[in-house]
Amino acid sequence: MTPLPGAAILPHMADDQQDAVDEYRHYLERFDARVGACEFGAYAKHNGRLIKKLSYDEFETKLGEFREVDKAYAEILANGDTINDVLVKVLRERSDELLLDRKV
Repeated sequence: MTPLPGAAILPHMADDQQDAVDEYRHYLERFDARVGACEFGAYAKHNGRLIKKLSYDEFETKLGEFREVDKAYAEILANGDTINDVLVKVLRERSDELLLDRKV
């Protein structure tokens, strides 16, 4: 499976449980391909950062946070508003944690 493409990275994804399960499967595939095999809860280095291999519950929380921040980011860009540095920082952190390609 390929990683999800950028600018509103998850634009067509509904928020139902099955989509989260499918996204978790993609995340595990990305983790194994980019970071390598390790136990859940363990940390490994990726792009100069320590990344924790997330359990499903942790992933679901991080995915929800990512979706909220990604939506706000897309709205800011659409409106031509000034981007808040904190929003960019959180978007980058969640992208790294979920092993999604950064768009900022």
